[in-house]
Amino acid sequence: MLESEITAKGRTILPKAVREALGVGPGDRVRYFVVDGEVRIRAVRPIQRLFGVLSQEGPPATLDDMERAIVDGATDR
Repeated sequence: MLESEITAKGRTILPKAVREALGVGPGDRVRYFVVDGEVRIRAVRPIQRLFGVLSQEGPPATLDDMERAIVDGATDR
């Protein structure tokens, strides 16, 4: 179990283990969600971090390829 103190201004420091688990560091942002009386913390991931995550071998898909895939998925082909 991890703890941190809350200052008079309502600030706290995320323990190192929490920062590591979230993969956050100085300048990063986190979001707080209150769910059923509990607080959950998630790292905010800017869209720029997704660049290059997906890779594809071969030529890019055409609009016809995409439309065909949509039809195939909708009709369970």
